Amino acid sequence: MIYATEIQEIGLNAKEFLNEDIIVLFGFNAPPDLRPYCFLIDQNNLEDSIEVGYTLLINDDSYKIIAVGDHVNKNLKDLGHITINFKGDISNLMSGSLYVEKKAISNIEVGTKIIIQKNNN
Repeated sequence: MIYATEIQEIGLNAKEFLNEDIIVLFGFNAPPDLRPYCFLIDQNNLEDSIEVGYTLLINDDSYKIIAVGDHVNKNLKDLGHITINFKGDISNLMSGSLYVEKKAISNIEVGTKIIIQKNNN
């Protein structure tokens, strides 16, 4: 496991992005104008760089990571902030986004655990 956190608070408009197959994570230092659109998390240590082929877990559901934006590792480490894209499309990569295979997004509530792990080979 290279990263683990838990949803602590859900912004008033955060779930609207679920219709776009994305979620926005941010630590508690989220700017006030962005806070309503974020799933707020504990900003925990990132133990290693996130790489393509690793697995994102949301509670018991797993998603294969298919692309990692250039700023994902730095933003997650420094701000607890990334966007997770569940569309399975990597044609328009954004630097702060983590892309996973196309799959339904788990139900996300306060207490939902989010883990990123290397795969056992």
